[in-house]
Amino acid sequence: MSEAPSAIRRVRSDRSVVVPTWNGGARFRELLEALARQELPGGFELVVVDSESGDGTWEAAVRAGAYVHSIPQAEFNHGRTRNLAIAHTTGERVALLTQDAVPRTPHYLAHLFAALDDPTVDGAYARQFPRPDCDPLIAERLRRWSASRDEPVVQELAAGDAAGSRERFDALEPMERYLACAFDNVASCVRRSSWDRHPFPDRSFGEDVAWAREVLLAGGRIAFEPSAEVEHSHRLDVGAEFRRIYCDHRNLVELFELRNVTSWGDVWRGWAHQRRFYGELLAGQDLSRTSRLHWRAVSVAHGLFETAAQFLGARSHWKVPASRFWAWADTRIRSGV
Repeated sequence: MSEAPSAIRRVRSDRSVVVPTWNGGARFRELLEALARQELPGGFELVVVDSESGDGTWEAAVRAGAYVHSIPQAEFNHGRTRNLAIAHTTGERVALLTQDAVPRTPHYLAHLFAALDDPTVDGAYARQFPRPDCDPLIAERLRRWSASRDEPVVQELAAGDAAGSRERFDALEPMERYLACAFDNVASCVRRSSWDRHPFPDRSFGEDVAWAREVLLAGGRIAFEPSAEVEHSHRLDVGAEFRRIYCDHRNLVELFELRNVTSWGDVWRGWAHQRRFYGELLAGQDLSRTSRLHWRAVSVAHGLFETAAQFLGARSHWKVPASRFWAWADTRIRSGV
C-alpha cells in the first residue's frame, strides 16, 4: 500500500502553520510526522523560523515540505519571532505550535481552524495533555491549567465594544483578569486580519497572554477548543521552573496587577502548603518506594522555589530599578527563558 500524501504543501494556502525551532531533536520530527498526517482538505503551508539549529532541525523541516527562514539565535524573541513567521505565511487562518507540541489526532488542525468559523472569534487555543513520561508534579500543574479543560469556552469582555471591555476589565479582580485572558501559543491559531490589527507584542516571555489581553480589550473574542488536542510537557527541572515562574509572575503584575505572594511570610506559608499538597498528591500515585522518596524530596525543593519565584518575580518591578544587584539578577534569570 502506498503512503498517504503529506498534508504539508509547498504552495500558497489559506491555512498556515508556523513553528519556531531551535535544536528540536526527535520530538520535532514527531511533530512533522503528525502534521503530515493531518486530514485537512487542500492541506496547509508550513513555515518554520529556525534559530541556528545544529542538530538537523531545519533540514528535517525542509524535507517535510516547510518553508524555513533562519535567524541568529541571539535575535529570538517570543513575540517578534512569531510575528516574523506569520508575516511569511499566506493563510487567513494561521496555527502556531511550539516544536515539542505534537497533535494527538489527524483532526487537530481541522478542529482548531473550525473555531474561527465564527467570524467574531480572533483566535483560539487547544487542549494540552502531558506526555506519558511526564513527571507527577508537572502533570498535576498541567491538569490545573486552563488549557486542560474538556468544555469549549469563548472568552470576551464586552464583544465589539472597546470602551465597555476596558470598563469590564478594570472592574475585575486581578486573578479574574488573568483567567479572562487565558491563551497559550504552545498550540493556538489566530485570524490573520486580527493579527494585522494586533500583532504579538514584542516580548521575551508571555506574548500569548499579552496578545489575548490586547485583543479582548479591543472588544475581541477568543475561543478555547478542547477537541483540538496536543501532547506537550517537559521533564521537571527545578531551576528552569524557578525561572519560568519568575518571568510569569513578573508579567502578571504588569498585565493584570496580580500578586499571589506578597511577602516572605507568604513564601514560607506557601511552601508549607505546597509540601502538604505534593505529599498528598504523591501518596495517591502508583509509584515505587524509591520513586516516591525521590519525588518527595524534589517536591520539597520545588515547592519552595515555586513560591519564592512568584514573590521575587512580582517584586522585580520595583526592586530592579532601585538595585544594581537585582538588575543583574533579573537579567540572568530571564535570559533564555
